[in-house]
Amino acid sequence: MSKSWRSKSIKIFLGLFFACVLLFAFSFVNSTSYTGHSVADTYNITVGESLFKGDSILGSNNPIEVPFLSNMGFIAHQLLALDIQGMVMTLSTGVVPFDFTTIASEGIDSYGNAINIDGPGYITYEGDKLAVKGPDNYVWAYSAPSKVLTKTSSGVDIVEDGKVLQSVPTNEIKHLNFSSDYYNNDTIVNWYNYDAVEGSNFTLEKGMVSFSDGRKDISASDVPRIFGQDVVDYAAEYPTGSPILLYAGNYTEQPGEVAGTSLGSHPEYGDSSREVNARQFVEAWNGTIIPPNSTSSGKDYIYFASVSDAAAPGGSASHGVCPSARAMRDAVLAEGFGMPVGMTGDENAVLYGYNPASGIYVTNNHDYPVKLKMWTEGSGTGMGIYCQVIRYIPEK
Repeated sequence: MSKSWRSKSIKIFLGLFFACVLLFAFSFVNSTSYTGHSVADTYNITVGESLFKGDSILGSNNPIEVPFLSNMGFIAHQLLALDIQGMVMTLSTGVVPFDFTTIASEGIDSYGNAINIDGPGYITYEGDKLAVKGPDNYVWAYSAPSKVLTKTSSGVDIVEDGKVLQSVPTNEIKHLNFSSDYYNNDTIVNWYNYDAVEGSNFTLEKGMVSFSDGRKDISASDVPRIFGQDVVDYAAEYPTGSPILLYAGNYTEQPGEVAGTSLGSHPEYGDSSREVNARQFVEAWNGTIIPPNSTSSGKDYIYFASVSDAAAPGGSASHGVCPSARAMRDAVLAEGFGMPVGMTGDENAVLYGYNPASGIYVTNNHDYPVKLKMWTEGSGTGMGIYCQVIRYIPEK
């Protein structure tokens, strides 16, 4: 090593040592006092916001810089990161990047980035400090309209998250370009002409509200980014307002109670139509996931064949759903759940007036989610119909 390089190395070492001494001294005399609440309020940090490891808690906001002379201790994270360029900028501009470790309890590095989390975390408070928490074993919320059509006196308004994007006159509704697996423009036109009154809403896209861990509601556009397209597809199948399991980690599927029955024969109601309805009931409920201490119906957009029945209100009923309903009823009762709303303990398990899919409600009283698995075996009047409860047991 040359003498000139040795001399430079000594000077650099002494300079860094001197800087560390100054930082140690000034760390006790910082004239500015910050708390998690004051920083969040001042710099528009959205508490409850969902984010992933590496995301900034500032979101799209500008980086926070504060006066160096009153926050000399904040240069420490630049020193520790050997951010020579940053230190030069601090000394030349008189401002220093905010050190978030001073107002954070966990999950946030000195530059305000989320750390030490797996999966979709969220920003919260711990006392007077900010924190980024990872997801619990289970995260669930309730679907809610995010983008809707609202019927007006002259047509419809396209409304997203409460903001009117466009007003469409009646004669242009048939040209709207909205569709999914469950509706299209014909569905929308029929809704407008026959079902809706002024002020009625037709849900196009669903967001998520009332989260189990208290995080901020999210709009439809953020659901696939944060929780995946599978959640969007699942929520689309169920009525608005249904509880949706958004995230599950560290759990084991455990077989729960199972029950079965057979279709049987009632030719007075048409056994072929009864078989169709029995299979539709299975389709409506198979795969339904009910979060802890929550209540869910079956799927939306499931249709049943009507069969003439003088004893039924309106003179017809969806005969054939009761054998499938008995299998589900017996399985959930054996699991320790209460009698589903819209059902009875009789052989005719579905009460008149209740839609067998979206009108029946099962309450999961466990502290973990469950999934209802339904299937059939064989065909005709001897077709077997089965339901099993699958428990999502958390791993310790």
